[in-house]
Amino acid sequence: MNLLIKANPDKDKWLQITAVVITGLLKFILVDWLALRVFYIVSACLFWLIFIRVKYKNDPSVIQEWGFQKKYLRHSFWFLLPFALPFSILILIYGLSTHTFFLNWHIIPIFFIYPMWGIIQQFIVVGLVAGNLKRLSTVKIADWQILIIVSFLFAIIHFPDIRLMIYAFAMELIFILTYFRYQNLWIPGIFHGWVSSLFLFFVMKRDLWNELLIIFQ
Repeated sequence: MNLLIKANPDKDKWLQITAVVITGLLKFILVDWLALRVFYIVSACLFWLIFIRVKYKNDPSVIQEWGFQKKYLRHSFWFLLPFALPFSILILIYGLSTHTFFLNWHIIPIFFIYPMWGIIQQFIVVGLVAGNLKRLSTVKIADWQILIIVSFLFAIIHFPDIRLMIYAFAMELIFILTYFRYQNLWIPGIFHGWVSSLFLFFVMKRDLWNELLIIFQ
């Protein structure tokens, strides 16, 4: 068994990356084709939460390795704020200029709910894909190459909307850069939820609260 592990030191990392890719591909079937957005999000969250639980039970230190830690919370926040704040302002200005800006109480609960999905997304994309690519022992990939590759893949998942793809690519570049610098997932996940809520409401004209309520109708 030890010889097998030594012969395949990166096997588990590649399996995790493959599982993330499959999760992304299922989006095209369940969301784009079958219009089961909420089902897809809930199922993905449950699957990866179970994955986290199982891995944590076997090795508690893996949580810190992934970036679920208090360390560098403040550093990550102040590093991301100069990007997130101006971008949020630009989104609001765009909403005003295109008459899509609307004040609606629906955005308030979404500001609390969507960051949870943002944390899961950053965990699988940044923590597992970018993190595992960086930690590979048999293949050496430069950090800048990982930044481009993973951000591009994250953008492709948001096909076919070009605006959303550009936004996803730019956002992920910044989040991966933050993760590589401070190895903390909490702040990128929360900022993902907040900024993306604004983008989807005021640029994409999507009321996420109404989309969520569909499952109860």
